[in-house]
Amino acid sequence: MLTNLKKYKNAFKNYTELRVQENRSFRVGLLNGNLISNDQSIESGVSSRVFKDGSWGFSSNAEINDNSIDKVIYASNDNASFLNQRSINKCGILLPEDLFNYELDLTTKKNKNSNSFWIDFIKNLDNYIETKYKMITSRRIFISNLDMEKNLLTSIGSESYSMTPRSLLYIILTIEKNNEPIELMEVFGGLGQLEDNFDNVEIFYPKIDKLIEKLIQKSTGVHAKAGFHDVVLDADLAGILAHEAIGHTTEADLVMGGSVAKDYLGKMVANELVSLTDYAHSINDELCPVPVFVDDEGTKAQDVKIIENGILKKYMHNKDSANEFKMNLTGNARAYKYSDEPLIRMRNTAISKGKDKLNDMISSIDDGYYLMQSSNGQADSTSEFMFGVVMGYEIKNGKIGQAIKDTTISGIAFDVLKTVSMISDEMVWSSGGMCGKKQLIPVGMGGPAIKCKLNIGGR
Repeated sequence: MLTNLKKYKNAFKNYTELRVQENRSFRVGLLNGNLISNDQSIESGVSSRVFKDGSWGFSSNAEINDNSIDKVIYASNDNASFLNQRSINKCGILLPEDLFNYELDLTTKKNKNSNSFWIDFIKNLDNYIETKYKMITSRRIFISNLDMEKNLLTSIGSESYSMTPRSLLYIILTIEKNNEPIELMEVFGGLGQLEDNFDNVEIFYPKIDKLIEKLIQKSTGVHAKAGFHDVVLDADLAGILAHEAIGHTTEADLVMGGSVAKDYLGKMVANELVSLTDYAHSINDELCPVPVFVDDEGTKAQDVKIIENGILKKYMHNKDSANEFKMNLTGNARAYKYSDEPLIRMRNTAISKGKDKLNDMISSIDDGYYLMQSSNGQADSTSEFMFGVVMGYEIKNGKIGQAIKDTTISGIAFDVLKTVSMISDEMVWSSGGMCGKKQLIPVGMGGPAIKCKLNIGGR
């Protein structure tokens, strides 16, 4: 991939962002031991984005050479000029500037393995399941890797290079009970290439054992009782709540579009125990699942403490919204592909850990639920949400009871956060978070477990 962009700077006539990007993906999958996918792809190209007199012009090209780069720079300038002819409101706006240079290369230091190695890897896992657990009626196993390599130069002198990989292992198992299929999935991996996350197949055998144990428990589970209940949301569900129902409402472009958070800045929106942060790249010197040191506008990425001790403090910004709100830049502008314009996107969004032990949180509930894993969900700009729950347990007299069948949880997220009474002292990140706001992009989700009150669906 082209890494030296400085020679094109003479072509910059206005504020310009020049980005070269290559996404490399790999995925193999088995269904009941049979190979059903073996895919590799490379998507690369160059884009230019220009800001002129209040309007943005954007252009991209799948070819990476001197001619195509000259063309996208020219076209983005031309597009900005065209839009300015149609606009009467924004002329003369100046963007905030942030000069920052950074390089991050997380390419594995280990020897790279072949495609056949990874096919054999998942075949070993499949054989372990088939041999030991005859009651499993369907086995789906996938392993994948995504390398996102970006090189960015801006007209004010910001330069950045990043190679950020993520590799994931999906195990999806089905058992039948009373002619009803019962399914459960587990995702392993996260930041790093395949060789970093999956160097020993045997360490996944006890993880499979645990997954099947939960699946069997679920197959004999009971239906949750519909209504308003005390619950403990484990890290997976607490993370989805933080991302979907709170995070999106506090992205500044959605705030400008009418999100409920527009009226909540500086107000109490949660119990004072609750702080919620969009982490840029690390916590206590450990990298987050999706580390962003510089965003795709060339801005230094900063942690955004969205909620602090229950009070809504900040929104997430790109250059446009920071200018609109007269707030500091946060470095939340991200693009998935070379042909995508950067949007305000979360990085690693989670509630900050508390001081409570998970066992104490469970023992504090006489009649409620411990909810562990979500399948899907949705939330809107009011922070109203509904999420599917595919793994959970009753809590009876402070102890874990029977597993429950698939159910749903719902509510108004800001109201739910006001009911939080305990937060665990352990931070746990989910492996494979993806966000679908206009364009897919990897995100970090997770956090501590939280005790709260919310609505649970019934049968």
